[in-house]
Amino acid sequence: MPMLLLFALATPSYAADFWPVGDRPAVVRPWSPPATPYGPGHRGVDLSAPIGAPVRALADGRVSFAGELAGRGVLAVELADTGDPPLRTTYEPVTATVDQGDEVRAGDLVGVLQLPTGHCPRTTPSCLHWGLLRGTTYLDPLSLLSPSARTRPPARLLPIWPFTNS
Repeated sequence: MPMLLLFALATPSYAADFWPVGDRPAVVRPWSPPATPYGPGHRGVDLSAPIGAPVRALADGRVSFAGELAGRGVLAVELADTGDPPLRTTYEPVTATVDQGDEVRAGDLVGVLQLPTGHCPRTTPSCLHWGLLRGTTYLDPLSLLSPSARTRPPARLLPIWPFTNS
């Protein structure tokens, strides 16, 4: 009889219990990795958020870039203790409140959401594009969230008071 081994997938130590913007924002455009390095796809997720919303670091790390690229503010943070090459999160469009080389802690304010640049879906007035890379390989940034942060609690029906029996 074959032996069945079960392995529990451990949540990484850097898994965040919060989102980079808002509290459980809507994912208005999901991650869709390209089949080839230059192929079509979406190399991050877009999170619905109002202009001026605070953007937070998802984990401890060092700011590897804070500036403007292609007319929009971009921020990149190399995450501490995530291997070689390290994981790197990107946030755009943001006005950075940190500088290149700064050390940040999980939850620190690192920027504020700028005016949209046409990247967001038309149904969403503004959004944060959040990316994750290891070297030049794009990964799903939602994998940085703890399981409890990724799932919404179930809807709960509450009684209507006062209860009347007619």
